[in-house]
Amino acid sequence: MAENSHQNHATATDKPVPYSSGDSKITDATIAEMREIMARYPQAQSALLPMLHLVQSVEGRVTPEGLEICADLLGLTGAEVSAVATFYTMYKRRPVGDYHVGVCTNTLCAVMGGDLIFDRLKQHLDVGNDETTEDGKITLEHLECNAACDYAPVMMVNWEFFDDMTPETATKLVDDLREGNEVKSPRGATVCTWREAERVLAGFPDGRADEGPTGGKATLAGLRLARERNWTAPGQQSRTDQTQKED
Repeated sequence: MAENSHQNHATATDKPVPYSSGDSKITDATIAEMREIMARYPQAQSALLPMLHLVQSVEGRVTPEGLEICADLLGLTGAEVSAVATFYTMYKRRPVGDYHVGVCTNTLCAVMGGDLIFDRLKQHLDVGNDETTEDGKITLEHLECNAACDYAPVMMVNWEFFDDMTPETATKLVDDLREGNEVKSPRGATVCTWREAERVLAGFPDGRADEGPTGGKATLAGLRLARERNWTAPGQQSRTDQTQKED
């Protein structure tokens, strides 16, 4: 493959996707789960975000049918639901592969190698930004800040962290995903499919919340230092006394 072949890709927004495929997979069981989500909130309209995640878990994207069902159940217009779905980048209007691979290209990750990783993956997978491989396995997207600067450059697979990445470890990661190998996040759970992850985000746990470590060395460095030096936070009374002195 030519080194700069990815530069010839049109962006995903240049490629039309049918407004509706006409074969919605939303069933009565899905609608019952939407009502279950609604019942969790004092105001039913607060359930819209997890309901959209549930739509994605079933449809593989936010479909027109999914939008309209959410609108009908919540007493909203289709335009109001669409405004929400198009505002948040986690909601996709185009089909997503089995694994959504996000590469942080914000300032620190970019400086530390995020741009190089993203370019390597575009070449390796032969896709552009927000495009899916022909086998339907990987959707690649550059992300803005994963809130994990202490592990830069960072990637995410279906919202699980992968830290201190390089172009080489990134290509191995996507190869393992495409080959069906088990992949575990260094600070989270074993990677599931994107649709399975979307169901979890809709509020239906899969029992893996406590699988694997949740904090790494960089995140806990300050805590370790405080313990080594016997540092403690001032008590409430000390803070009150200090405030009174400053007054």
